[in-house]
Formats: sequence, C-alpha cells, structure tokens
Amino acid sequence: MVVAREDRHLRSTEKIALRTHMLICKACPRFEQQILTMRNALRQWRNYEGDGSASEGSSSGKVAK
Repeated sequence: MVVAREDRHLRSTEKIALRTHMLICKACPRFEQQILTMRNALRQWRNYEGDGSASEGSSSGKVAK
C-alpha cells in the first residue's frame, strides 16, 4: 500500500490498515523511507541544470563505433 499511496489516494480503511501495519512492521517504515529518498532524488535529477558537457551525445541511444 506504500507504493499504491504514491499512485492514488487511499480509502480511509486502507489508511488505517497501513498505519496499523507500519506500527508493527520493522521493514515497511524502512521501505517507505527508501521510496521517499528515491522520489526526492528523481525530483532533484529532473530539476538539475548542468552544463551538459558530460551528457552530450549520450542521450541519443546510439553506440559510437
């Protein structure tokens, strides 16, 4: 449900079930933190404005011979 929450709004019963599960499960809060870390990293990557010199030509998908 952690991933589903990223894609859609959870119903009230799903929110309660997720909160309850997060209280008793040790792995799921860590997984949730990993999801948030990846989302933030992707957001920063999308907003990154480098000089472009390192990625020139590499985005075409063609292999140089």
